[in-house]
Amino acid sequence: MNGWALTNRYDSALGEVRWDRLGDPHAEGIVLLHGTPFSSFIWRDIAGALAVSRSVYVFDMPGYGSSSMFEGQDLSLDALAGVFAELVGHWGLVRPDVVAHDSGGAVALGAHIDRGVAYRRLALVDAGSLAPWGSEFFALVGEHTEVFRRLPSTVHRVLLREYVATASSPGLRPGVLDALTAPWLGADGQAAFYRQLAQRRADQSYTDRVQSGYAAIELPVSVCWGADDTWVPAERGRELAAVIPGAELHVIDAAGHLLPEDRPAELTAALLAFLATAP
Repeated sequence: MNGWALTNRYDSALGEVRWDRLGDPHAEGIVLLHGTPFSSFIWRDIAGALAVSRSVYVFDMPGYGSSSMFEGQDLSLDALAGVFAELVGHWGLVRPDVVAHDSGGAVALGAHIDRGVAYRRLALVDAGSLAPWGSEFFALVGEHTEVFRRLPSTVHRVLLREYVATASSPGLRPGVLDALTAPWLGADGQAAFYRQLAQRRADQSYTDRVQSGYAAIELPVSVCWGADDTWVPAERGRELAAVIPGAELHVIDAAGHLLPEDRPAELTAALLAFLATAP
């Protein structure tokens, strides 16, 4: 995947998880979470920058990227939050910093609020963490999952690339779009793509429950958003920052939902400034 490979394996309750660690293993730990329908690949540039001074953990969630995909796999946000809690324990991390994108934000919030996983700081990037949950495309797929799964592979590939491309405001380089869509090609990948989208549509009950705990969050929180995000508009970022006590908000211009791809330097600068604050 464009030279990005995760070299370690962990057998989770939901199947094999591929993960890796960058930087000094003795430095302060920071974990980067991806969302839907992406993988740890979106963090490659930012992970490398943070690894200069931190021990950076990246992983592909079950059902995503290079981790296992199989029929009947539980891809609910609740289940993924459980796997994340497993991983934090497996890595022996105590109060790591956490940066989470898209539905990864709901996973990180759920692990903290529901499962008591302690963080030092939490950065939420274009995070799907407030109702209403999902998009019109999510709703369409959720209503007709089996139809989409049976699309000819050539039609699926075109639909997939067009959909993922809309997550970027300035546009994705062809090689990056290839890497982002590669896990969802082939018979298994196509089935997994529509399976996880259908599951996201069913996750609003989870986000509603977790949202009730936002007002009790006591750690430093930074909310970073692309000004041109058409998947989860920047207004949702403002709402999220408003309901988490003391949360700071950074809206970055000329960036869409894929903020780590669209403006990695600006996002890295915002994250480094946030990580330098006292916990």
